Amino acid sequence: MSTDRFPALGRLPGRKPVGVVDIGSNSVRLVIYEGNARALTPLFNEKVLSGLGRGLAQTGRLNDSAMASALSALARFRALADQAEVEELHPIATAAAREASNGAEFIAAAEAALRTPINILSGADEARFAAEGVFAGFHEPNGIAGDLGGGSLELVDIHDGIFEGGLTMPLGGLRLQDLSGGDLAKARLIADSFVASCDLVRKGRGRPFYAIGGTWRNLAKLHMEQRNYPLHVMHGYEIAPDAADAFLSLVARGDVDKLPGIAAVSKSRRALLAFGAVALHAVLRHLKPSSIVVSALGVREGFLYARLPEEEKRLDPLIEASRELAFLRARSPEHALELVEWSHRSFETLGIDETPEQERLRAAACLLADVGWRAHPDYRGKQALSFIAHAAFPAIDHRGRAFLGLTNYYRHEGSFEQSHVPEIETLIDEKLLARARLLASLFRVTYLLTAAMPGLLNRLRWMPDSRGGFTLAVPRDLGGLVGEKPEGRLQQFAALVGKTLRMEVR
Repeated sequence: MSTDRFPALGRLPGRKPVGVVDIGSNSVRLVIYEGNARALTPLFNEKVLSGLGRGLAQTGRLNDSAMASALSALARFRALADQAEVEELHPIATAAAREASNGAEFIAAAEAALRTPINILSGADEARFAAEGVFAGFHEPNGIAGDLGGGSLELVDIHDGIFEGGLTMPLGGLRLQDLSGGDLAKARLIADSFVASCDLVRKGRGRPFYAIGGTWRNLAKLHMEQRNYPLHVMHGYEIAPDAADAFLSLVARGDVDKLPGIAAVSKSRRALLAFGAVALHAVLRHLKPSSIVVSALGVREGFLYARLPEEEKRLDPLIEASRELAFLRARSPEHALELVEWSHRSFETLGIDETPEQERLRAAACLLADVGWRAHPDYRGKQALSFIAHAAFPAIDHRGRAFLGLTNYYRHEGSFEQSHVPEIETLIDEKLLARARLLASLFRVTYLLTAAMPGLLNRLRWMPDSRGGFTLAVPRDLGGLVGEKPEGRLQQFAALVGKTLRMEVR
């Protein structure tokens, strides 16, 4: 097969690449997304740790070597954006560029390198887009979002689809290091002073704190390593306050290279790790959140989310991402959509209650149920589990990821024996695990009847049976589909439902 200009069938049709260049106080980064949509999918991601904000607190200027590094990276980013056929490139600059006395000079050179005007964000803008990033990445978030960059920390209150009270403090890793002269004890006093006096202290108590920024993500990565945590996905990772307190105290001592698990953190990120721990510890002490929740989405994603039409913002990003994967990887996306409705009717008729969160997880599981079909049959379960659990899904916690992955695993493996359960099962409770097995068992009946093709499920009916239980009525013209194997799987499903179930041609 010739590959000359062969279309990328793994890409969604109609999406036009969009890019964001983030010129921060510590790093400059280019992220190219498949398109601006409710569920963003990165096509390319590169960062350079130029350290624009290093020394800014003492000199008030961006140093020459940092500017040279950043400008070189920006020229490369422009070339990469052109190579990727980016139609819209959005450069944004944050604390260092707006505060430095030579910031205007740097911005002029940066705009020349990028051949595009740069949007210089105020502290309020950063807080706003950090909030928008949390809206983009979580389902109905309610808490305080904090975005830690190299130069500043932005805090904003998020609830009921709105944000308020955005503020900025000079507590970014580089800035805190400079203000304290590298003294961690002094850094703690500075961070405590700013956070304790901020207007959001009382509003944060007993609510999640959404932690945004590379330094905090690397702290989470280190925490995962120390726990031997079975799912290495940053987004949605939660740390309980008690565990966070002890962990942050340990990191904030400063000798990070000797910490267990530190190999998981790149050496270029370690220098600011202790100062990031100091800032997060101050948040923990004074805001008293119910948990720390890591967000992989922040100002860049929030900037794009803010540009979406309101009707698109209201879509559930988990369902949208799952629908896109069904389109790209299922044998029939139409069948996946039918499976959502079929499973709803089955649960409703058989008296299987659902909370709103369980309902959206079931819908996502249906859309993802056939994404692993190209794998070797002996490995479909494991590959589907890994693919789904580690996919770049927004708006789902790790418990939900485990549910989706295990539902697909059991749909292929069939065995529900405790000895066969993957390690990821430890992330969910027995009730949710039982629901994953139940839904997987329904899938196993369904796929034997439909051959993963559409047009049949809307013709099947569950009917109360006078003999007790329910009968799955199959139309006479489809009677040839009924046989020993689907009958056997129906009985497996019946055992999990706890009802008498039959299959008859009617």
